[in-house]
Amino acid sequence: MDKQTEIEIQAAAFRRLQKHLMEDRTDVQNIDLMNMAGFCRNCLARWYQEAANERGIDMDKTEAREAYYGMTMAEWKANHQTEASAEKQADFAVAFKENVTDRQ
Repeated sequence: MDKQTEIEIQAAAFRRLQKHLMEDRTDVQNIDLMNMAGFCRNCLARWYQEAANERGIDMDKTEAREAYYGMTMAEWKANHQTEASAEKQADFAVAFKENVTDRQ
């Protein structure tokens, strides 16, 4: 497989993952993704931002989230986010530290 085809296939897989999380499974909460998988939609948006920044494109966290979510975070939260239990929030603090804070 040539490099350009590989890049196109990787991009297609990313778009499919994005569609799955943004359209097909809006019921899955970010906190559950982070607690179980060590990443969430916000991580994907951050990785998008980092890739843009590495290529000299000025993009902040808010812009990256809007690009990934296709809406503002306020809209996403109002439409899809539910209240997390104290247990899930405690688990999230650990998962965030292990997968985000300690890796930066």
